Amino acid sequence: MNRRRLAVVLGLLEIFGPISMDLYLPALPRLAADLHTSTSLAQATMSICMLGLAFGQLAVGPLSDRFGRRRPLLAGTALFAVLSLVCAVAPSIEVLLVARLLQGLCGSAGIVLSLAIARDVASGIELVQLLALLTTVGALAPIVAPLAGGQLEAWIGWRGIFVVLAGIGVTLFLLTLVSLPETLAPGARGRPAEFGVLLRDRLFVRYLLVGTCGGAGFFTYLTSVSFVLQDGFSLSARTFSLCFAANAAMSILGAQVNRAVVRRLGPARMYLIATTVTALAAAAMLAAALLGAGLAGVLIPLAVILFTGGATQPNGSALAMADHGTRAGAAAALLGMSAFAVGPLVGPLASLSGPSPVSMSITMTAAYGAAALLVWTTIRPRRDALAR
Repeated sequence: MNRRRLAVVLGLLEIFGPISMDLYLPALPRLAADLHTSTSLAQATMSICMLGLAFGQLAVGPLSDRFGRRRPLLAGTALFAVLSLVCAVAPSIEVLLVARLLQGLCGSAGIVLSLAIARDVASGIELVQLLALLTTVGALAPIVAPLAGGQLEAWIGWRGIFVVLAGIGVTLFLLTLVSLPETLAPGARGRPAEFGVLLRDRLFVRYLLVGTCGGAGFFTYLTSVSFVLQDGFSLSARTFSLCFAANAAMSILGAQVNRAVVRRLGPARMYLIATTVTALAAAAMLAAALLGAGLAGVLIPLAVILFTGGATQPNGSALAMADHGTRAGAAAALLGMSAFAVGPLVGPLASLSGPSPVSMSITMTAAYGAAALLVWTTIRPRRDALAR
């Protein structure tokens, strides 16, 4: 399979779990009414799925190191389809919550195994470029899914959306079965979970912490930006959707620029530049918010942050996994879990006093500033890393 086709397949597998949240987000009010439940419990179906996506990776990643990538991936996509149908016929909010947790656990297979498979087939700059293509595919989901979800909710309701998700699960099962070969050689399997080895690697732990900080900053953006732009700056829902889509497009552009220049500058140097510019953009947004610079003072730094994010994630993942090809599943699990588990906790905490440009900017500046500091103290002293 050529790299572009592989990137598309892995990108689709990476987003099929998260898309189960984006697609039915517009249906939450009707779901709450139909199941005679509170808004908070309806929103909890999102949170509990996120927890499943986070912690399921800790099981799926090591299992794939032991048994290969295809079998856990086929099981994950098949069970995701079945559990989507359970969600579609759920008679109560309690049944739906349990099904959503299990759906998230199964959906985590796509997140962790897309990264592990990429590490199996590529390394160094080639891995960065492959992950950049995955980022491009993944960035399309925030653009397409909410818009499609709104239309589907109007046509077939929230139960119909889960039937669509079941169809997506079946499609990805067949796609994996037919077109995705096993990438982990039998001779490289059979190891137990090696989280201890990974966590004793100080360099890997630093990359893990950077990813955790980046996840906290990004989820703060996700949970706050709609309130900041619509309530704080009186943007209409349609205008906000356009701004949100434009930021996702900036992430795609950043990933493509990274692909074009990483061979010349190297992954470590690109990582250093991207995290530094991200932290400076967050600080500029905070200054603009404190000075009351208006809408442009928020939108321009956000565009820069999303642009550099398209370079940060591929380079960070490639550098973190560089010395752990034999335990790629476990490494990918820790990298994926850190962002998914910590980010959703930090985002709501940032808005306890009410979402505002200042509160959003403070949290994002702290998160991205800590990430940049970790990168500078990790990579900058290592001249050998910068030279590669």
